[in-house]
Amino acid sequence: MTKPRLETAFERLLFRSRWLMAPFYVGLAAALLMLLVVFVRELIYYVPQAFAGGQGMSSNDVILAVLSLVDLSLAGNLLLIVMFSGYENFVSKLDLDGETDRPPWMGTVDFSGLKMKLIASIVAISGIQLLKFFMNFSEGGEINQVEALWAVVIHLTFVVSGVMLALMDWLTARTDKH
Repeated sequence: MTKPRLETAFERLLFRSRWLMAPFYVGLAAALLMLLVVFVRELIYYVPQAFAGGQGMSSNDVILAVLSLVDLSLAGNLLLIVMFSGYENFVSKLDLDGETDRPPWMGTVDFSGLKMKLIASIVAISGIQLLKFFMNFSEGGEINQVEALWAVVIHLTFVVSGVMLALMDWLTARTDKH
C-alpha cells in the first residue's frame, strides 16, 4: 500500500522547511563578526594603557581586561559551536572535502553534546563575570550585597542546570531505547 500523494507532498515540504533555519546561522555569523569588532576595540583600548608610564594599569586592571577578552573569546567559541553543530544537526551536513583544518569535533556533536557544550560555555562565561564582579570589589569598591547575592545565585543556577542536564543525558544513555 502506497502513501497518498498529499501526504508525501506534505512530508517533503516539512523536510525541506529545515532550510528556513539557514538565515539564522547567517545571523549568528554576523553576531560573531560583532564579537570580533568589540574584541578588537577592547584590545586597542587596553594595550596602550598596559604600556603607559606611571598611571598605567594595575595588576587587577590587567586581569580584568584579560578576563573581558577571554569572556568575548568564549562567547565566540560558543557561537561557532552553535552555528556548526546546529547547521549539521538540523539543516545539512557540511560538505568540506579537502579541508585539512576541519576541527575534529565537527560532524560528531549531536544535540545532546551541543547542549552540554552550550551549558559549559555559559557556566564559564558566568564564572568569569562573577570573578570580575568580585575583583572590582577587591579594589576597594563598594559591594552591593543584593547584587553579589544575585550574581552568585545566577551562577549557581547555571552550574546546577549543567549538572542536571549531564545527569539526564547519563540516565538517558543508560536506559533502553524505545
